[in-house]
Parts: sequence; structure tokens; C-alpha cells
Amino acid sequence: MKIEERFINYTKIDTTSDPESNTCPSTPDQFVLADMLVEELKQLGVEDARRDHNGFVYGTIESNVDYPCDVVGFLAHLDTSDATSGKDIKARIIRDYDGQDILLSEGIYTRVNDYPFLKELKGKDLIVTDGTTLLGGDDKAGIAIIMDFVQFLHHNPEIRHGKMMVCFTPDEEIGRGILNIDLSQFVVDYAYTLDGGPVNCVTYENFNAASASLTFYGNSIHPGDAKNKMINAVQLAVDFHNMLPVNQRAEFTEKREGFNHLQIIQGDCQKAKSSYIIRNHDLDLLHQQMRHFELITMHMNEMHNRHVVELQLKETYYNMKQCLTDKMFIVEQAARAIEQLGYTVEYDPIRGGTDGAHLSFMGVATPNLGTGGRNCHGNHELVIIDEMKEMVKVLTNLINIVVERGVNNDYSK
Repeated sequence: MKIEERFINYTKIDTTSDPESNTCPSTPDQFVLADMLVEELKQLGVEDARRDHNGFVYGTIESNVDYPCDVVGFLAHLDTSDATSGKDIKARIIRDYDGQDILLSEGIYTRVNDYPFLKELKGKDLIVTDGTTLLGGDDKAGIAIIMDFVQFLHHNPEIRHGKMMVCFTPDEEIGRGILNIDLSQFVVDYAYTLDGGPVNCVTYENFNAASASLTFYGNSIHPGDAKNKMINAVQLAVDFHNMLPVNQRAEFTEKREGFNHLQIIQGDCQKAKSSYIIRNHDLDLLHQQMRHFELITMHMNEMHNRHVVELQLKETYYNMKQCLTDKMFIVEQAARAIEQLGYTVEYDPIRGGTDGAHLSFMGVATPNLGTGGRNCHGNHELVIIDEMKEMVKVLTNLINIVVERGVNNDYSK
């Protein structure tokens, strides 16, 4: 099966995760995709492929060399973001893209002026949506790459490799699925997530993350009799938001600049709620942002001389960089695998989270590799087929580098 066909098959299953659910996985169709992958792995010779009760898929590719090598893991996640619909995705292949605006469906375009990187994709083969849903490249492109890699090894048994493990995880998009991983079923020296970005990117830094949940308590009364009596809870939420620094809104930040992102605001005059995600690569700066939320809460309660704002802050994950500083050979060998294909490696920090961050703090150092995806979490998402195919070559180069280290008795154990 071609990698693009495999990917499109996966996009037909709506695996949108649900942050309001208390189950793992948070949505049942993640089980559907997981079971499909188990069967495909078994067909490709991964005899121990299995799915556990939390939706994790595990599988082992045994070593075919007679000397010790690092045991390497490869991961991708099953779910897609709830930022926009993942139902009834209509994926379409564009061959030999002409570098111009892309008509997704009537009246809906992905325009070069909005996404200038499109000019660099002229001549490439792309997969796009019809503009009414996301595509699911985050992270079904990662799954397709790993599965195509397993297929390649299955059909080319002469390629030397050490022991490897694959793992497909639920609920990455809501930041908690990986907490249910069974590390007794995923015993590796280190791992790599394949979770978005260009083929030449290796990322080993991510945001430190926190969340803020706010409840605003108003006093409702007929607006005709409101003077000096009404406290509008929705207005309180608006006032709170406007006291946060404008230049720390996500839409005004890039690279290592932190942000406060308003996710939702809802309510009425009597009661309202809002929620934020708070991000920064520097943990001290993240704590400063969180302190700002606390100070605004105190100020508003004092100003109204009553308890009008209730704040809940929670730190959710941390920058994996601190876990990799003494294991940079993991990053370096991935970079070497990419450079062998003629690319210049880039090390842009992830402006988000990753299963690899959680795993790194669990003791499994896990940087991230690209998948050929762009514009994730939106209706203009696309995947570059050429880069997906290149990533299979990167993984092939990578396992060869691991074998070389084994030959030289330079393995991590």
C-alpha cells in the first residue's frame, strides 16, 4: 500500500479527542483506528502487536543483528484536535502542485498570500481537505510514516537493524493520554515522536505549559434598574482579558516568545467562565505569567470589594530540553540521518506540547521528528507526500546509525 493511500484511509476515521471526557481514550473511534493498526502491524510481521484497554497500540520489531544495539521507539498519536471538525474528512491529492492558490471547494481557497511557504512546494504532491474540516495530518501522517517504515523493513529483511518498538498513543491533543502509557510494554532506551513539521526539523525543546480556569460572579438585575446594582459577569471576563498584556496573545508571538491564549469565554450576567492556556519555553517566565493572572484576580476582587473572580491555575507539562542535555547524541543521530538525504537540519523549538515531553520526564528521552505536515489544527491543513516518503528514508538512515553505534560498542546501555 502506498503511503498516501494508507494516510487517507486513516483520515476516514474521526478520532477527534474530547477534553470534557473522563475516559481514555476520550472518544471511542480512537479504538477503531487502534484496532485497524494492530491488524496492519500483524500483517507486516509484527507478531506481538496489541491494543490495551486505554487505546495504546504496542508492537516489537526484533533485532536481526547479533550484537547489542540501542532499543529505539517510534511513536505517533491516534487522535486529532478538536479545534475544528474532524468528521467526514474529504482528503484530496494534488499532484505536481503549481504553486498557486489552492481551490479546496467552492469559494474556499488556501491562498499563497496567507501561507507564503506554499511557493516552496511547487512541483510537490500534496494532500488537502475540502476546506470544511481539518485533514488529520497531525498525527495520522506520523502513523502512516511509521507504518510505511515497518512495511519497508518487512519487504527488505536484509536491512540491518536493532530491536525497535512502535507505539500509537491516544489523546495527545488534550495532553493526558500519554500519562496512561504502560512502560513495561514499551521498553526502549530512547524514542522519537513523529508529530508534525518539515522533514528537516528535529525538535528537542517544547513549551512549559499551564492552564487558567476563571469563574466570574455577577449580580443580575433588570438593565433598566441597573445603575450601581448590576455586576455583569461577562463584562468581568472581558475586563480581565483586557488587563492581560496584548503583546502576549498568541497571535503576536513566535519562536521562544511565550503567550496567554484565551480558549473560551461564555456565560451571562450572573455567571461567566473563561479558560486560557499559558505557555513559555522559560519556566521562570511562565511563572511570571501565572503570577499576572493571580494579581489581576486580586485586583478585581479588591476593586469590587467582593469575591467576583475565582481563579484556578495548573501546570500541565514542562520543557523536555532539561531531560536531553546529557543525551544529545539522540538528537545528533537524528540530525545525521536527515543530513544524509542532503537537508540542512533546523532545530526550531516546538510551540506546543508533545507526548515526547511527558515521556522524557518519565525517563524515556524522546525528541520529535517531522512528518511533512503544515497548518495543523485548521481547515487549511495539508500534508506533503514527498516529505512523508522522505521521512521513511530518514528512519531507515537512523536505524543504520544505531547499528553502527552498536558495532562500535557505543550503544547507550
